[in-house]
Amino acid sequence: MERRDFLKIPGAAWGAAPLFGQRGKFRTALVGTGWWGMNILGEAIASGECEVVGMCDVDPNQLNPAVEKVKQLTRDEPRKYKDFRELLAKEKPAIVINATPDHWHPLVTIAACRAGAHVYVEKPIGHTIKEGRAMVKAARETGRVVQVGTHRRVSPHNISAREFIRSGKLGKIGYIRAFVLYGGGPGQKTPDSDPPPGMDWDMWCGPAPLRPFNKSIHPRGFRQHLDYANGTIADWGIHWFDQILWIMEEKYPKTVFSSGGRRIKQDSTTAPDTQTAVYRFDHFDVTWENRAYGGNAAEKHNVGCYFYGTEGMLHLGWQDGWTFYPVKKGAQVMHQEPVLHKPDSQNIKELWADFLTCIKTNRRAVCDIELGHYSTNMSLLAMVSYKTGRSLNWDGVKEVVVGDEEANRLLSRPYRKPWVYPS
Repeated sequence: MERRDFLKIPGAAWGAAPLFGQRGKFRTALVGTGWWGMNILGEAIASGECEVVGMCDVDPNQLNPAVEKVKQLTRDEPRKYKDFRELLAKEKPAIVINATPDHWHPLVTIAACRAGAHVYVEKPIGHTIKEGRAMVKAARETGRVVQVGTHRRVSPHNISAREFIRSGKLGKIGYIRAFVLYGGGPGQKTPDSDPPPGMDWDMWCGPAPLRPFNKSIHPRGFRQHLDYANGTIADWGIHWFDQILWIMEEKYPKTVFSSGGRRIKQDSTTAPDTQTAVYRFDHFDVTWENRAYGGNAAEKHNVGCYFYGTEGMLHLGWQDGWTFYPVKKGAQVMHQEPVLHKPDSQNIKELWADFLTCIKTNRRAVCDIELGHYSTNMSLLAMVSYKTGRSLNWDGVKEVVVGDEEANRLLSRPYRKPWVYPS
């Protein structure tokens, strides 16, 4: 953000905002009032501990109905904002839900922390790796709780799968395959057009390149446009990379290689429709694959992770829970069903409960920002390799690519003026 604007934010010296509003609830604000942001806010409201004081979106066609929905569900009267900086200055929220597109996650999160708010930020945490490290730095310097929306860490079947694997019942693990394989087709071009009436498209693009408005970008399509996100590997991949790092108790790989391209798609998106990645850790290897065509009818599962161990294979999935297939002939296949919430089969409720507990007890969240940083890096490193066309040797302590200046330049990117890349 612009330095002069940042200095206008109350609490820029990293003082805490008042936690509670007039009704004894956490003063809560939502930035990004689309589909997923409203899912998160719905759980905040359902907790009974949050008062919605402000809602922010550059598109009034999303903002207005979202505000009306909150008014119908609660006695709250949230005020409307187009600029998150104005919201922070006027509302002084104790909690900010950051459900903006990926390229906005860093600046909104950092500004909210430095204005004294605790933050629930959606995944992936940023568009480039150095943004993520700046977010961790802001959280630590301000002492704010920053929870990342990798809610599978609190899903009951994911927790039990981890316990099963950590207990040794899968044996020694040498290989993990993560994947998202859904069907689709070539698609077709979407012509550029005027943005929806009243929408501030320049502000939506913010620090990212200013492209002509296209309906394939907004609403909900931005994840497949590389100016604003990093495709399927960052959208879906972070969930499974997060599971792998959590279960295997790792932080980062040693080498990364990714290849792919646009083999089938003929639409207006720019992300690869086919991508594979290979990660080497000290004691096991990980592969990732996604494609936007062909589906996965030949296998039982089209999304998740296969953990291959000396005692068998465990598939950790989403809506199909987890299943252990033993090596020993005649041994019983084991299965656990998921426990998920509507809408959209998620576990935000449990993650929000942890978030509030952490705020009250001053401890780090179960999906703390640094954990989200490591998981996001798995996706972003693959994109750096994809763009450079070569393997990367990753120094996870210094967070640099060893001996490759071109790759290191891709760990950040120029921001569009007047926005300033965070440090």
